[in-house]
Amino acid sequence: MATSYDAGNGDGACSFGPTDDLMTAAMNHTDYETSKACGAYVLVRAANGATVTVRITNECPAGCAAGQLDLSTQAFARLASLSAGRIPITWKLLSPAVSGTVAVRYKTGSSRWWCALQVIGHRNPVARLELRTADGWRPLPRTDYNYFLADDGGGCGGAIRITDIYGEHLTAGGIALRPDTVQRTGLQFARH
Repeated sequence: MATSYDAGNGDGACSFGPTDDLMTAAMNHTDYETSKACGAYVLVRAANGATVTVRITNECPAGCAAGQLDLSTQAFARLASLSAGRIPITWKLLSPAVSGTVAVRYKTGSSRWWCALQVIGHRNPVARLELRTADGWRPLPRTDYNYFLADDGGGCGGAIRITDIYGEHLTAGGIALRPDTVQRTGLQFARH
C-alpha cells in the first residue's frame, strides 16, 4: 500500500537535509529498521503498471503497515491521482547508477571526546560503519536519526570503513573531524 505526504524540502528522519530531488519516500517502521533503510533506492510499481524510483529519506508515521510506503506527493502523482489517497503497490530495492561518490558528515558538536558520523550519497543501503583505532576496526551503533555514534570519541577523525548490505567494504582514510561538513571519499559501492 502507498499513501502520500507533503515532503516539504525533502528532509526527514534520515537527517540528510533539504534536497531538490523530491522523488522520496518514508519507509514503514518495520522495514525502516532503526534507519537502516535511509538512503535506499526503491522501485515502486502501482497496480496500473506505472513505476517511480524513490530514495528513502524518512520514516512513515505510526499506523503504516509493514511493506507500506508514504510517498512524497510528487512521487505519488507519478503513480496515481493524489485524490486516490491509498493505492496498492509493490516495491523492490534497487542498486542504481549514481553520479557521485559516498561522502561522510560528522554531526554538529562532534569532537575527539564524542562524535557521530553519517554516510550520504551511497548507492546501496549502509549496513555498518567502523572507525580505525589502535586495536583495529571498531563498529559503531546506528541511531534512529541515521548517524553512527562513538560516545567516547575513540577513532573519531581517522580512517573509516563503510559496509553495504551486500558485504562490500569501502575504506576511506583521512576523514577530518570537521562537524557539519560533507567530505567526499572518492569511493562508491558496486551495482547489484
